[in-house]
Amino acid sequence: MKQTNISIFIPHIGCPHRCSFCDQRSISGAAHAPSPQEVTELLDGQAQHLADIGMTAEIAFFGGSFTAIPRGYMTSLLECASAAVERFPGVYTGIRCSTRPDCIDGEVIALLKSCGMTAVELGAQSMSDEVLSANERGHTAEDVRRAASLISESGISLGLQMMTGLYRDSEDAVRLTCREFIGMKPDTVRIYPTVILKDTRLGELFQRGEYRSFGFEQTVDLCAELLREFTTAGIKVIRMGLHASQEVERDMLGGVYHPAFREIVESRIFLNDMKEKLLPMERGGYTIFTDRRNISRAVGQKRCNISALRELGYEVDIKPLDGAYIEVR
Repeated sequence: MKQTNISIFIPHIGCPHRCSFCDQRSISGAAHAPSPQEVTELLDGQAQHLADIGMTAEIAFFGGSFTAIPRGYMTSLLECASAAVERFPGVYTGIRCSTRPDCIDGEVIALLKSCGMTAVELGAQSMSDEVLSANERGHTAEDVRRAASLISESGISLGLQMMTGLYRDSEDAVRLTCREFIGMKPDTVRIYPTVILKDTRLGELFQRGEYRSFGFEQTVDLCAELLREFTTAGIKVIRMGLHASQEVERDMLGGVYHPAFREIVESRIFLNDMKEKLLPMERGGYTIFTDRRNISRAVGQKRCNISALRELGYEVDIKPLDGAYIEVR
C-alpha cells in the first residue's frame, strides 16, 4: 500500500529566529495558523479519500518549528492528530513534525511520545557553525547532535534536513554536513538547495551583490554526490528541492529551484555511472541496457545524457533490460 503525508502547515509563529533564508509565507504557501477544528475537518475529509484510493498517510506538521509554538496550541493540534489515528487506524499510520534542534529537550520528547508522535525532522541546515552563524540560525552544530540523540534514544524516527549554497557555505562544508548526518544515523534526510527569496536577508545580500549561491550545475553535481553517500549508508533521502510552488517561483531572486530537481539529480548519477563504464572504452557506438524503470533517468531530461555522451565521442542507444542497472554492449 502506498504511503503519503497529509501536510498541515504551521506558519512562522513557532520560530524564535528569522533565519537569513526564511520566508515561510512563500515556502509553505500558507500564512494562516489552522485551528484544531480545521485540522480535524481536514483529517476526517481526507480519510475516506485515502481509503478509496488504497493509500495510507502520516499526519505531518510542517512549515515552522512545531515544538516552539505555544504549548497549548501545539497540544491541541497533537490531540486532533492522535484522535484521527485512533479513528482511522487503517489510514493514518502516525504523526510527524519538523522543528528546530534547539527546541527539543526531554520534556518535549515525552510530550510528543504521549501524543503518538512517530517521527521528528530537525531543520539542521548545516553542521558548520560558521555557516549557521552567518545565516542567523540561532543554534549550533552541537545542538543538532544533542537533539538528534534525544530523538533517536526515545524511539521516535529521526529525520534531518540540510541546505546547500547558504551564505558563506562551501562544498567542503556541505560534505562535512553529510558526514555528520551519516554519523547520527537518521532514518530519513531532506536536501534543499538554497532558494533566494524576496524579503529575506539573503535576498538583500543578493541584491547588493554580496552573496551568490551555488550555480545550478554545481548544485546538481554536489547533490548527486550527497544522494549517493546517503543511499550507500542506508539512509533514505525523502526529498530533494522545494516542492513546486507558484509562490516560490514568484518570489525567488536566485538560487537553485526546479520542480523536478530530484529527477535531474538522479539522471546525473546515471550519467556519471555511464561515463565510468564508457570512458575506458574506445569512442564509438554502443547500446546501454538498463531496467525499464530507469530509462528516463538514463536518457535525461530532453535527452541531455545522450547529448553529453555524444560530446565525449560516444553514440549510445539506451534500451530496457529487466533487472539491469548499466550494461554496455
